[in-house]
Amino acid sequence: MIDLSAETVIVTGASRGIGAASVRAFADAGAKVAAMARSADALKELADEIGANVLPLPGDIADHAAVNQAVQACKAQFGPATILVNNAGAIDPIAHLATSDPAAWGKVIDINLKGVYYGMHAVLPDMLNSGRGTIITVSSGAAHNPIEAWSHYCSSKAACAMLTRCVDKEYGDQGIRAMGLSPGTVATEMQREIKSSGINPVSRLNWEDHIPPEWPAQALVWMCGPNADAHIGREISLRDESIRAQIGLA
Repeated sequence: MIDLSAETVIVTGASRGIGAASVRAFADAGAKVAAMARSADALKELADEIGANVLPLPGDIADHAAVNQAVQACKAQFGPATILVNNAGAIDPIAHLATSDPAAWGKVIDINLKGVYYGMHAVLPDMLNSGRGTIITVSSGAAHNPIEAWSHYCSSKAACAMLTRCVDKEYGDQGIRAMGLSPGTVATEMQREIKSSGINPVSRLNWEDHIPPEWPAQALVWMCGPNADAHIGREISLRDESIRAQIGLA
């Protein structure tokens, strides 16, 4: 287990799925964790479960002011964030492009892309001031391959992959470690939304085909250590068996 006792982590989309599993994994590694999501009740339950090293931060990642407030609240409680995990994401409503609702399509962009930018923008000044920081964005195979009825999701994830490369390009030589994690299909509520759509082959996968959220959570912790330095500026895929072996996943 990596020792992250000197680290302060912000996890977005922290109320369930990969986010909640990541809060637990980072806390187990000794980090102080600020958990941001829209569900205040779920965050409180998570903080009560883990203890004083978890700060619940209710807020909408798609709201620029709310993200800034969350980052400042983390700083006041635990000190400046040294790790940011951009996990919050949405895929619903799944729809073909011509029949999609523009407002709903745009809302997914607000969450999946602009929310990631807001988080990066908010934590970078303190990270640059200290000369170190890790920013990891949860990506997807959809960032690199078009999938039927996922135009909003594919577009936003592709843009986030480029954002990660931009952070590395601009600040990699100033101590900022920017990476992406493509976990594959994970047994979360998002997969239930995908299943209910009945559109494209992903919706027809069996539940046992999906990996548990604890796997990407463990990967995210591993990516904060020196063994992941070879992947800075790039995206790691949990579909890669050699990566799973390095992390210690079955």
